[in-house]
Amino acid sequence: MSTLPITDSFASYLTNERHFSPYTARCYGADLRQFVEYLVDEAGITIEQGAEREAFQRRSNTAAGQAALVVGSIGPKTITEMICAADADTIRPFLAHLSEQSYSAATMARKIATLRSFYKWAERRGLATVNPMTLIRTPRQSKRLPKAITVEQVERLLAAPGDADVLGRRDRAMLETLYSTGIRVSELVGLNYLDLDVPGEALRIRGKGKKERLVPLGTHALAAIRRYMDGVEADTKFAQCWNAERRGQAPLFVNKHGGRLSSRSVRRKLDKYLREAGLDPTISPHTLRHSFATHLLDNGADLRSVQELLGHQSLSTTQVYTHLSTQRVRRAYDEAHPRAEAS
Repeated sequence: MSTLPITDSFASYLTNERHFSPYTARCYGADLRQFVEYLVDEAGITIEQGAEREAFQRRSNTAAGQAALVVGSIGPKTITEMICAADADTIRPFLAHLSEQSYSAATMARKIATLRSFYKWAERRGLATVNPMTLIRTPRQSKRLPKAITVEQVERLLAAPGDADVLGRRDRAMLETLYSTGIRVSELVGLNYLDLDVPGEALRIRGKGKKERLVPLGTHALAAIRRYMDGVEADTKFAQCWNAERRGQAPLFVNKHGGRLSSRSVRRKLDKYLREAGLDPTISPHTLRHSFATHLLDNGADLRSVQELLGHQSLSTTQVYTHLSTQRVRRAYDEAHPRAEAS
């Protein structure tokens, strides 16, 4: 289905003003297109790009022209007009339609969040006179605890990559970095050569919303990175990837061609080492982030520090790890204390 000027404008807002990640922006775009498809099917309207563009421009140019777009009892003539004139009675049947598709609660919550963001933006821009989502409640989700693995399992995973060649050293350095810092895999592949502060034993991370933070590097991770970098600089295949001209934007972790790794490549490498170490194949790069946070809290780190290290905007996002840590403490207590359980 063709996109609409109004949905294209919203997508640009997400990317350029809200600084959404490409993945999140794609998800929101897909959710909004699904809403458009529903309106098209329900109204039996054929999308004509010229008419949609004209409707969007009239709404963008004049607030007074908004009412004029709805012609008497005929109602809206374009999908753009239908979107802008939508009320709660338009949204609720769409959500009922979605609920029949057997989406998970998390997916439903994201689709509702998409519409909330869209109508908040549309109302602010003067495209919609009211925000219909103010009358829509988000269904309560069951709280899922993040998955974490044990320190012993982490050690087995980190020991899996070989040390004989540059790519093996790179993989060891990447895994060490993920566990040492708790950064997201998107943040890992986004690291540049100059983001590494060797004297300060830290990394500069560009997180969600393009917010920057400094995270400390543990001695094991730093040693693994140094060994990997020594290998890159000694290998003629990679001789030019960190030269003086390219160093400013050169990736820290390079692929076999000297370019930037993708998140998918990191996932494939992790899958390989999970098999070699005999670990659960469902472990993901994000599992190392969960494990990082859980192990810090298990060993006495305060919640605010963990929040800052993870780059969470809200403390409530970080608090989910306290439940996991408490759960572990309870299990250890039940297993160890002679009067913990009823006989």
